[in-house]
Amino acid sequence: MGKVSIVWMRQDLRVEDHPALNAAAQRGSVLPVYIWSPQEEGHCPLGGASRWWLHHSLKRLENDLRSLGLPLIIRKGKSLECLKEVIKEAKADALFWSRQYEPYAIKREIQIKAELTKEGVLVKSFPGNILYEPWTIQNKQGKPFQVFTFFWKNCLAKEKPLDPLPAPMGVKGQVIEVDSLDIEDLNLLPRTPWDEGIAHTWKPGSAYAKEFLAYFLEGSVRDYHERRDRPDLPGTSRLSPYLHFGEISVRTVWHEVVDRVGFQVAEPYLRQLGWRDFAYHLLYHFPHTLQEPMRPEFASFPWKENKKFLKAWQKGVTGYPFVDAGMRQLWMTGWMHNRARLVVGSFLVKDLLLPWQKGAAWFWDMLVDADLANNTLGWQWVAGCGADAAPYFRIFNPATQGKKFDPEGNYVRKWIPEIANLPDQWIHQPWEAPPEVLHKAGIKLGEDYPYPIVNHEEARLKALEAFEEIKTS
Repeated sequence: MGKVSIVWMRQDLRVEDHPALNAAAQRGSVLPVYIWSPQEEGHCPLGGASRWWLHHSLKRLENDLRSLGLPLIIRKGKSLECLKEVIKEAKADALFWSRQYEPYAIKREIQIKAELTKEGVLVKSFPGNILYEPWTIQNKQGKPFQVFTFFWKNCLAKEKPLDPLPAPMGVKGQVIEVDSLDIEDLNLLPRTPWDEGIAHTWKPGSAYAKEFLAYFLEGSVRDYHERRDRPDLPGTSRLSPYLHFGEISVRTVWHEVVDRVGFQVAEPYLRQLGWRDFAYHLLYHFPHTLQEPMRPEFASFPWKENKKFLKAWQKGVTGYPFVDAGMRQLWMTGWMHNRARLVVGSFLVKDLLLPWQKGAAWFWDMLVDADLANNTLGWQWVAGCGADAAPYFRIFNPATQGKKFDPEGNYVRKWIPEIANLPDQWIHQPWEAPPEVLHKAGIKLGEDYPYPIVNHEEARLKALEAFEEIKTS
């Protein structure tokens, strides 16, 4: 019997630019395996939107592997136990995987490699789905970076990312009889009101990742710097969920973008890929930041507990249209434009004084691109308590942000139809509209759409007072 290699697939659900899959194919027969192990996710089980995406992504992966003559073996349970079972059943002598960088994943990989190596299995891991692995970027003192600008400069001084690999060819090998669950047996699909909205918005899988990338390259990439902050315009790549699940590799995106428009034009977008790497860099070196602030003084910040405010924020009924539009976009599509993410985040932690962990938890459950490293970085950044974070005193005014980044109100009108008839002048602050304007638009504030749940200027002063408390304590 020839050599048989197991490829343990996780956040690398593709067949192209897959170093572990390619390496296994060079040895002999290949058996790709996906293990659903929610009990090993610790305090971070996949949220409903991500489970929906994973279900459909596995379906697409199954088809892609079939085109190479390979099955996708599905198991459910603890990773080590399942891998041992598959290795025994397939008479495999090797296990390959793409590395992950979350704290629980690192611990699990170390355990599995040690255990299986003792049993005589060849175990190899390969770089995961980032440009530069966390330990390869360090300052002159050999320590991790905590400021993005210096981190990014160090990245650009290194060799450019390797060219992406093609899908392996001629990997059919011998037929290996191994039992497998059906993807449906994992019960990933949630039963929630927003399933239909997500399904109308997204199509998981590598083929669709390529379509999104092609669309971005044809249009928005050239003026990305000017349009990326406009949620009313198609100015972003929307590749984040595809990158998170590894349906397309980040170095594929890098090279496609640079090849199309050149590095200088592409740099504003490539910088965002750099921020993605920076998030993994920070989580790898500072794993405590999953729940604790990077800046220790924020551990004593006087956060409030207000279930009514939290629910109003979650459902998009705060009375601030730009905030509510973002939260309703999230609810309906499993995604939110990044500018809106910054504004709704600022509103939660600075206008409502609710802890950033509450926001991170809601995003984790609702986002199709929920990514542990990026979610943690984003919320600590907007809360002012993370590495290279926005200063706490930088408090976004929701109305001003709306006027600046949604000047004609198209974003708000799309997601808050009950105030769509308001003129542009009042669309971002309906509470200031004259009674005759509200009447003409057919809007009764407090009934059709709420009054603001807090006064922004008063809330801003309270946030600054709270910040002063931890500075002097």
